[in-house]
Amino acid sequence: MSESRDRIRVALVRCLIIALGVISPLQAFADDTTPSSLTSNSEWLSLENEFVRVAIKMSAGGAIGWFSEAESEENLINHFDQGRLIQQSFYGIVDGSRWAEKPWRWNPVQGGDYRGKKSTVTDFHAKPNELYVKTLPMHWAAGDSIPEVTFEQWITLDGPLVRIRYRMEYTGDVEHPVHDQEIPAVFLDRRFSELVYYSGEKPFTDDALTRRKPGYPNERYNCPEHWIAYVDENDYGVGVSVPVAEVFTCYRFGDRNQRGACSYFAPLTQFAIVPGTVFEYECALTCGMLSSIRKTLIEFQSSSTDE
Repeated sequence: MSESRDRIRVALVRCLIIALGVISPLQAFADDTTPSSLTSNSEWLSLENEFVRVAIKMSAGGAIGWFSEAESEENLINHFDQGRLIQQSFYGIVDGSRWAEKPWRWNPVQGGDYRGKKSTVTDFHAKPNELYVKTLPMHWAAGDSIPEVTFEQWITLDGPLVRIRYRMEYTGDVEHPVHDQEIPAVFLDRRFSELVYYSGEKPFTDDALTRRKPGYPNERYNCPEHWIAYVDENDYGVGVSVPVAEVFTCYRFGDRNQRGACSYFAPLTQFAIVPGTVFEYECALTCGMLSSIRKTLIEFQSSSTDE
């Protein structure tokens, strides 16, 4: 599509001080995030076309913290803490770390740690139809930077689609075991109460979909059409497709009136992170009515370079 048709706007942040490739200072989380605030403070970089608006949160490692229709005042993503958002997250050895009182494992997270420490953005750029960010992640439980891991993220708009390319590089010398990996972790507003996906034996034939309301903790299901969505009572919602994922995990947490309440899912793959590991994948994000979500995400897969 032409730039004139897309009316793509890059909301370049103000007051970003760049020193040695590190962006500073960055504002803390604010509950009153609005579309206007995406263009008026140093916490956000955004892209918008005639269909959708997406923004990355610079104080959360550049993870996606805003997604909505272009003219909407409502954010569809939960960005309550450093672990919400839409972001990269990987797992390795049991290392003695604890998430509060829960035993945890090696877990580099794009946004930061559970106490609120922020991952470091080491590089970024904003072009007319691309946002790029490079991040030094934090250990979710231990609260330490993980210098042996680098996250990269490229975001572009394509009509109603947000196209995302993720890259993780590991330069450490520890051989981590095979584990489920979130590709990526997706946290949406809890008002999206119904999980929808295809679970049958005739994918890509417009066969009937599966609907359920997940509980807590995690549930696990197959998704042979490689997409998952959460919708509200009117079948309006948000969907994500990752062509390399055929399994996902999900849960819903909290009461809708709680700030931390969310509807979560993560497409999954399994692999071991070992010295020299580089993992790249494509992801697509869209919103709208369920019928259009399914159609749009299946069309995305036909143009994806992932198999």
